Amino acid sequence: MGSTTEANQKECQLTSAYLPSGENGHQFIPEIRTSSFTRTCSKEFSESDPLLPNASASGTISWDKPQNIHGREMPRESIWAMVIQILVPFLLAGFGTVLAGMLLDLVQHWDVFSNVTEIFILVPPLLGLKGNLEMTLASRLSTAVNVGRINSSSEKRNLIIGNLALKQVQATFLGFLAALVASALGWMLEEELIVNHVALLCCCSVVTAFTASLLQGILMVGVIFGSKKVGVNPDNIATPIAASFGDLITLGLLAFIGQGFFYCMEPYPYITYLVCIVFLCLTPAWVILSFRHPESQKLLFSSWEPIITAMVISSLGGLILDRTIADPMLEGVVLYTPVISGVGGNLVSIQASRIATYLHFQCPLGELPDDAKGCFCPCRSFCATGPNGRSAQVLLMLAIPGHLVFIYTIYLIQGSPAPPTAVFISFYLVAAFTQVFLLLGTADVMVHCLWKCGRDPDSFSIPYLTALADLLGTAFLALCFLLISLVT
Repeated sequence: MGSTTEANQKECQLTSAYLPSGENGHQFIPEIRTSSFTRTCSKEFSESDPLLPNASASGTISWDKPQNIHGREMPRESIWAMVIQILVPFLLAGFGTVLAGMLLDLVQHWDVFSNVTEIFILVPPLLGLKGNLEMTLASRLSTAVNVGRINSSSEKRNLIIGNLALKQVQATFLGFLAALVASALGWMLEEELIVNHVALLCCCSVVTAFTASLLQGILMVGVIFGSKKVGVNPDNIATPIAASFGDLITLGLLAFIGQGFFYCMEPYPYITYLVCIVFLCLTPAWVILSFRHPESQKLLFSSWEPIITAMVISSLGGLILDRTIADPMLEGVVLYTPVISGVGGNLVSIQASRIATYLHFQCPLGELPDDAKGCFCPCRSFCATGPNGRSAQVLLMLAIPGHLVFIYTIYLIQGSPAPPTAVFISFYLVAAFTQVFLLLGTADVMVHCLWKCGRDPDSFSIPYLTALADLLGTAFLALCFLLISLVT
């Protein structure tokens, strides 16, 4: 009996080795010794242990036959484990977007939204910060946990502080820039620029982005390291949870902060300028803290291109939203915009995070695994038999039933006298399915291209993909309502 126990303990051991990853130094890669049957190991993982990706709540860990590409093994989780881990946070995130849509439908009649209409252009970029910042942070930390890069408590502390400080720098700057872009787009449309309105937008945007980013960043750290403790793969749950109440928190903060500053603008016009300057002046402190970890220090200089580009793309979605508000034929777009954009962004961020982790396991940065070489075929994203193909199939299948649940949730909460019509449901589901299909295919291409170009997709892919989800979701939804108005 004793020898059997000792043998089982040996089977559960993890060994690790430092293997070169090109010009970026050394990358921590786990080597997992296991066989194809189920074993029971401890639920606790040390800081230096790579996460075993298929642990259940009971601590039972199962592997299929591990893949072995270029001499490195990566455990594969079963489809059921993947679905179960994804489903709950996906539904939670969807219900968060439902509440955000209903809140936006309510606050669109508030004084600040009625008088400063450029604020509608500001909504998608601010909601998109969860993709630019929170989901990117979640993807980075999930990969660090999965491949075992955290070697000590001090490194863990520096990693957390550095990444949270980096996020505050980015949130402050992006909030300010998003307000300027919204003001410029509004000026181009209305041919009128009111300075006090620009100051109001800048103040509301900076305060909202800063506060929402801080709250959600702390939540993300807790979720990722908590999931490691119970052996749940954070790639499956972190990014949806990042989005679960992110839209609701951000939109609620924007509405209440904007309304408050709007009422202060007339008697005390200097308040908005003063508050905005104070938050901008905090930036050097966050820059200093971001130097606590080498990765956040590097990203402080290299991560601006994707998040700024993503913000501009999301602003184009905001421009579409702003144009649909005044059109009676498109009534209802405001209610469903956060839902379709949020669900698409959640699903594609899971896929991007999983592909990035897969690449970190399989090959050095700048090189592609054998199964990703050659000309890209759109069907490859969904027909492949590997872990990325299976996850794409699962995520695409979740889109239709998920949206049906969210549509009827809106109907039940609103208490409408009549349920959604078959015409509306059909057009809406076609729009949503097309959006998710395009996003998952794009994620496959983008993540592999970024990896081949020597850029870590954990930091670069998700901002682009979630911004594209905002733009496609808003555009397809407006087209959907336009077609419904023509056929009914």
